[in-house]
Amino acid sequence: MESRKLSVFPFISLMVTTAMTLSAAVDTINLTHPIRDGDTLVSSGGNFVLGFFQPQRSNCRYVGIWYKKVPLPTAVWVANRAVPLVDSTGVLKITKPGILVLVNGSGHLIWSTNSPRSASLQNPVAQLLDLGNLVVREESDENLDNVVWQSFDYPCDTHLPGMKLGWDLVTNFERYLTSWASSDDPSPGNYTYALDRHGYPQMLLMKGSTVQYRSGPWNGITFSGIPGLKPNPIYKFWFVFNKRETYYDYLLLNSSVISRRVLNPYGQMQRLLWNNHTQGWTLYLTAQSDNCDTYALCGAFGSCNIANSPACGCLKGFVPKSPKDWELGDWSDGCLRRTQLDCKIGDGFMKHSNIKLPDTRYSWFNTSMTLGECERACFLNCSCIAYSNLDVRRGGSGCLLWFGDLLDVREYPDFGQDLYVRMASSEIGKLGSGGKKTRIIVTPTILAAVFLSITVTLYFRKKWKKEGKTEFDPKGCSTSGNQKEEADLPLFDFTIIAEATNNFSDDNKVGEGGFGPVYRGVLNGSQIAVKRLSKDSAQGLDEFKNEVLCIARLQHRNLVTFLGCCIQADERMLIYEYMPNKSLDYYIFDKTRSMSLDWPKRFNIINGIARGLLYLHQDSRLLIVHRDLKAGNVLLDHEWNPKISDFGMARIFDGKGCEARTERVVGTYGYMSPEYATDGLFSLKSDVFSFGVLVLEIVSGRRNWRFSHPDHHHNLLGHAWRLYREGESLKLIDSSIDHSNYVDQILRSVHLGLLCVQQSQEDRLSMSAVVVMLSSDNELPPPKQPGFFIERYLEEVNSVSNKVESSSSNEMTITLVTGR
Repeated sequence: MESRKLSVFPFISLMVTTAMTLSAAVDTINLTHPIRDGDTLVSSGGNFVLGFFQPQRSNCRYVGIWYKKVPLPTAVWVANRAVPLVDSTGVLKITKPGILVLVNGSGHLIWSTNSPRSASLQNPVAQLLDLGNLVVREESDENLDNVVWQSFDYPCDTHLPGMKLGWDLVTNFERYLTSWASSDDPSPGNYTYALDRHGYPQMLLMKGSTVQYRSGPWNGITFSGIPGLKPNPIYKFWFVFNKRETYYDYLLLNSSVISRRVLNPYGQMQRLLWNNHTQGWTLYLTAQSDNCDTYALCGAFGSCNIANSPACGCLKGFVPKSPKDWELGDWSDGCLRRTQLDCKIGDGFMKHSNIKLPDTRYSWFNTSMTLGECERACFLNCSCIAYSNLDVRRGGSGCLLWFGDLLDVREYPDFGQDLYVRMASSEIGKLGSGGKKTRIIVTPTILAAVFLSITVTLYFRKKWKKEGKTEFDPKGCSTSGNQKEEADLPLFDFTIIAEATNNFSDDNKVGEGGFGPVYRGVLNGSQIAVKRLSKDSAQGLDEFKNEVLCIARLQHRNLVTFLGCCIQADERMLIYEYMPNKSLDYYIFDKTRSMSLDWPKRFNIINGIARGLLYLHQDSRLLIVHRDLKAGNVLLDHEWNPKISDFGMARIFDGKGCEARTERVVGTYGYMSPEYATDGLFSLKSDVFSFGVLVLEIVSGRRNWRFSHPDHHHNLLGHAWRLYREGESLKLIDSSIDHSNYVDQILRSVHLGLLCVQQSQEDRLSMSAVVVMLSSDNELPPPKQPGFFIERYLEEVNSVSNKVESSSSNEMTITLVTGR
């Protein structure tokens, strides 16, 4: 990768008035003291400032945090980076029960925080800490372990000291960096820098869905692909990986030093130091040091050495796959074995020293094995391609095994690790030095290694082998065209899944849909749900591919956890965490079972669905429209928490637009928005419409589809709209709910539901507004007429429908080909 001129841009031109409306040097916002454009918060030690700013060459206003002691204004965090203010009328305030909101002069919501823990606060405050972290907490509780929201959980382009980059493995919550779009535009740019936890964790720098750079795995001291990251007098750093969390972090050793890590708009991950002499930022370290740091530059089994010309070569015992392309400087096809492996005769291993270890997304690891045990485990598994130590300290320990192609290997002169690559025995003799044959003496330890290797084979296949050309919608979660794509999740062996489900017995069958049957199973002591694609379901195959490639990238407490898939012969299966309380429709539309859901449970479900949608629409790395949100696709865990499921119809927006058109309308009747069903237009507001329908169904216990009433011909939306206008919304409530203590909350939910199903998508709320309004007491605007509030729309749909399929939940799943 060519070295670009360092661009330490003057991020912002501050427009902060000197006359403070708050008390001097205040660091806290409370219920009675918001901050307006022109006000600022200053951290207690004077390190950081929070306020409103305007980038150079921009007419937009943002709320952000910047250094106070740096004369060159430098933003390190931006709240409303995706939704700027257009004037200086903005107000940032804290509301009960603990949500930060940014509103404009008209009172319209611009940005808000999203935390389920905020509901417990009685006197919430937002405080700017001296590390640059904005936290929300109870006013009387200064214990920073009890904050309910913090800006450090939602980084922008800057990694500050004390900010964890990585995963909370208990809640599946991720913290990662996203670049600015440009030096004058803080909106999310093209690049992300995140800790990937498939296989052994490593940092990946992505441009969209394409890997640009990889740090290599952590070896106990540093990342194996960042030679410049070593002990120094400026900062200390560490990597944590346990059952609860995995992350990278650092702290400055000298309080007078100002340093930060930033992902710039050009896709460079840099460490910068503030230089008081030059009054500017100085480059201290760049993750990508040269062209060999370009991800997989030399292809599979290739190795990059910047001292060579050309830099790319093949690993010992391998030859270029496309010699002509290789001569022309195109190394992307990589290398092939000169001599094929023959596990029956016996293979050996070739040692490569001073290596950046290969991509670990298709690796397996064990922290307690010795290097000898690691070698034997790899030798006994014919699918194992290479092995290495996990930790290089104290002579080395732990085990890393690779399955499939070795990608993104590079050689260093005096850095890196030893990598042992599996080779044919005859090849070992030709190569001489560095090669060794492996002899196995069967001991209890070896038997354990055999068992281990078998487990590895079953759980981690080398790649998803595609069958022919991809036929995904270009706007889908997949990539269109005939590119070779790989799933970033474990592939389970069919025999393991069959055993887990008692050979797919009817006793283990828990449902049936258009996709195919769903089975309950037990794997490694944990319950799983297995969706098995029907062999004659062509539409299901497309949804299967789309769901794997989409949900693999999503992690949230209100989305169902996807564990992996099985692709073997003609079998296609999706494996999820098992939801013991089935789906929402199982309860709310049944007079007896609905009694299990009192109003607090239903309100918690509404809130959870809202937060899950907000994550899809705003907080995830991707901007996703679900397109089939319905009661049957909301699953309930053992504590009745909702989990949005079934992403087979989901679509991604690339950030350049928020609306798309399709000629193939898919979805479920009763939940589709008018503009989508009639014109094929879908957007975030399509999901908002579906959410509004769900809210009204949860309150009433009645389906929108096929709703009937003796006094009129409206559907549920029309019925709720009519009752609202007559001031009789209480008549909508499910008779099984004891609502006497929750009248205000229920009426507010009905009101919000109607605001979400308005005919015009421009009138509907955003999900960020929904989350705030669900937990606040602020007055709501009056709703306008809902879309499709008369049941006769069913005939209009059927008149243009090419296909109507019945689903397991007795709903109508519709596919329309409009002929445009």
